[in-house]
Parts: sequence; C-alpha cells; structure tokens
Amino acid sequence: MRGLQGGASVSLVVPTFNEELNVGHVLEALPPGIDEFILVDGGSTDGTVGVARDVIPDIVVIQQARRGKGNALVAGFASASCERIVAIDADGSMDPAEIAAFLSAMDDGAEYVRGSRFLPGGGSTDITRLRTLGNHFLNGIANAFFRTAYTDLCYGFNAMTKESVEAFDFPDPFNSSLGHVWGDGFEIETMMSIRAVKAGLKIAEVPSFEADRLNGESNLNTFRDGGRCLRTLIVERMSVARSAGAPDSFWNARTAGNTLHRRGLGQA
Repeated sequence: MRGLQGGASVSLVVPTFNEELNVGHVLEALPPGIDEFILVDGGSTDGTVGVARDVIPDIVVIQQARRGKGNALVAGFASASCERIVAIDADGSMDPAEIAAFLSAMDDGAEYVRGSRFLPGGGSTDITRLRTLGNHFLNGIANAFFRTAYTDLCYGFNAMTKESVEAFDFPDPFNSSLGHVWGDGFEIETMMSIRAVKAGLKIAEVPSFEADRLNGESNLNTFRDGGRCLRTLIVERMSVARSAGAPDSFWNARTAGNTLHRRGLGQA
C-alpha cells in the first residue's frame, strides 16, 4: 500500500457517535491516496455506520468496548495497519484537505503531528472566547511543565507513525471489564501531546482551520473537559518527577519551515 503522493501508507481513524448527518460529508471530502479507512463507533443509534458504508463500502467498522472519544481513538490506532495514522473528527469541523500538510510534516521527520488553530494560517469559527482563554491557559501550563512550545493542546486533528503508538502507553482499548479508565475521554489529546514529549518523539504542529460542526450539537463541556485536561497535565508532570528514567531531552517543534527543535529537560 502506498499513501498520498506516493509516500508511506496511510490509515484514517474516524471516531463517531450519532454523526449520521455529518460523517458522509467528511468521507466524501477525503483526498485520494488513503489506504485504510477505520470508523470506530460508540454505539450510534442513528444511521452513522450505514452512511459511512454507503460512501466507502470497505470501511472497517469497530464497535467500542468502552465509552468516550479517547477509547474510540485508541481502538482505531490499535487496529490500523498502515505506516502512518491520521485521526479526524466526524462532525465536519476539520478540513480533510489539510491531511496533506500533516503527512508533509512527517516527510520532514516528525513522528507525531498536531493541528493548531493558533498558528498563522489556522483559525476557528467554532471555538468560543472562553474556550480560547482556557486553551491558552492549559498551553501555558504544559509548556512550563514540559519545556515545550505547543500552541494548541486540546485540538483533535492529529497524525502519527504506527511505530510511535506504543510510546503513548494507552490502556487496552478492547477490554470492557476495565470500566471507564483515564484516557477514555476528551483528555486523550492532552495525554497524547504530553506522552509524545515524554517519549522523545519528534513533534510538529501544522496550521489547521476549525469550522462549525455541520449538524447537531457538540459533546464538549468547557469546564468539565478543561478540568480533565488540567488533571492530565498534573498527573503526567508528577510521573516525570517520580521517574528516575525520565528522558534526557524532550522534543518540540512548530512548522516554521517544519524545523524540529530539541530542548533539554533541564532548560529554564
């Protein structure tokens, strides 16, 4: 299998829950060259799965073992078979045409790529002023704790190499007996961002524009989900302080020329 522009093969992971009115538009707008399509469904009671199969008949459909966006993403990552994995929301707020920029950053050496609404060329018509302030607050804490340069910690448009998935040390996504575990919810993006740094992965951000969701209401809750992200930062920072085997260097990058910058953990 060969991916976009003849590069490495690409798996697309789409988490869904009652996105019948939106998922078809997202799948129809995908660029050519994606090798594997994985839809992870959280028990939709509408026609989400059927619509997806109408657009892409060979799409792989996985039913979640537990609830939450995090569990859906991790199940999709674990099921992907290609060299690179891209995750995109099913609500139509993310532009599938931007996938090429994520893969280009990986061509330049990144192992984990995040979309950013706050880089030049990015933006949002969906994020509220309160959520913007909250995001900047969480970014500041993350960058102070981990000596990173993230501009958008909580956005869900991401890409990674298949090899890097193990570095995130996710809980088993298919074990329903675990109940709801940390990482199963919206805190997943923050967890991935920090664990990529802790694992020493080469990280890049690319500009991304977030539109309003096409139909329906968001499941995001500003205070609840912001609190989960803050807790994640504190727990991950404490784990670094406790670990005698913490990496000597953390990686961070921004796509000003797609240059990867290395910083030592002990830098002020």
